Amino acid sequence: MPRIELITVVPASPASVFAACLDVGAHTLSMGTSGERAVAGVTAGCLGPGQTVTWQARHFGLLWRMTVQITEYESPHRFVDEQVSGPFRRWRHEHILTPDPDEPTTTVMRDVIDFAAPGGPPGSLVAAVILRPYLQRLIGRRNRFLAHSLAS
Repeated sequence: MPRIELITVVPASPASVFAACLDVGAHTLSMGTSGERAVAGVTAGCLGPGQTVTWQARHFGLLWRMTVQITEYESPHRFVDEQVSGPFRRWRHEHILTPDPDEPTTTVMRDVIDFAAPGGPPGSLVAAVILRPYLQRLIGRRNRFLAHSLAS
């Protein structure tokens, strides 16, 4: 199963970063290139424990829908969103936020994403060769957007 791990340093407190990561509006703005928007569940404001949101976006020229649920919630240091329905066989995204020991007003944001594509061995190949690098760029872009927004 492919895994993506990203580290982003954000010039804001863990509480601010935690709130921004769960904010539907911030997520929508960060994903402007794919036209991603919330179409069901929580469609505005911040997600909380057990809540779901259905995202609709265009990737690879196709319209996709994915519903995720906040399955673990430890404010302001960690939460997990997992796919309830959508294009992946498995999607689990863990967000870990820790204060930078050298800079107390800065947060180290760690994303750990485990996912699997449907389709058996051919799907696994597509996940490793195409989806993993694509998703790593997409989440990296989102993180840079959030870091820039919180620094402003």
